[in-house]
Amino acid sequence: MFKLKRLHNEPVLTPNAKHGWEKAAVFNTAVLYEDNKFHLFYRASDKPFFLDTEKPELENKFTSVIGYAVSEDGINFERYEKPLIEPFGVNDNWGVEDPRVTKIDDTYYMVYSAFGGQSWNNVKISIVTTKDLKNWGKGRILLDEEPNKDAALLSEKVNNKFFLFHRRVPSIWTAVSEDLTNWEDHRIIMEPREGKWDSKKIGIAGPPVKIKDGWLLIYHGVDHNNVYRLGAALLDKDDPNKVLARQDEPILEPELDWEVNGLVPNVVFSCGGCIANNFLYVYYGGADTCIGVAGIEVDKIKF
Repeated sequence: MFKLKRLHNEPVLTPNAKHGWEKAAVFNTAVLYEDNKFHLFYRASDKPFFLDTEKPELENKFTSVIGYAVSEDGINFERYEKPLIEPFGVNDNWGVEDPRVTKIDDTYYMVYSAFGGQSWNNVKISIVTTKDLKNWGKGRILLDEEPNKDAALLSEKVNNKFFLFHRRVPSIWTAVSEDLTNWEDHRIIMEPREGKWDSKKIGIAGPPVKIKDGWLLIYHGVDHNNVYRLGAALLDKDDPNKVLARQDEPILEPELDWEVNGLVPNVVFSCGGCIANNFLYVYYGGADTCIGVAGIEVDKIKF
């Protein structure tokens, strides 16, 4: 059993009133450790959320974009002045949300949720790619047949196929594809657990991280009081559909004021972690308002 330790009791990134596109919230961030630097790709919002209406109302419209920030120490970040990725069509009219970034060979793949705003379920898994982290192409729908989110690609192909994690409520699913267009072999690999902290629904955090014993999958779990916590599971190194172990207790839960109080209270929600110098860094959104970081030495990760 293990738990994450916060590396700072204050957020590492907060809303910026000088930038209209991120003045209300910065949260749910992907991360890569490249060239001795931490690269954050974070969701930002221009306005607070009003999620208690039957359907999205135009007068309450908020727009999510993806911002970009860089750090040498993982704590102090320099952010770009403008969004890295913005909505471009009807499928993401209300925003691009919850990015998860994976590098496969020489290409970076960002899988994100496109929110069209026609209903609260008008969310589609989408993808955009780049070779250099800064010049991203135009996004497209990755899974078109259903409302879906909480998706990421594994950093290695399995049997020469792309391996995707996604979420059909309330469970974590996987699928494979040769071309990133036609997906097959959809299957459930993890489900909520009745009576526990992850009893209502679950979804992956970031793409699984490879450690000595297999693939470390960090995931979010939600209880029936709508508290979001982070948990951990270990997947087989050769067959990521096999769950070798799943920790009973959460590895991180809302405790600090900025994790408990915010636009959506009682939330710690991650879209990514990375290993640097044998230390696992996990970045997470606190109460859908700001970004924190927690971590653990890799050799202390025990199931």
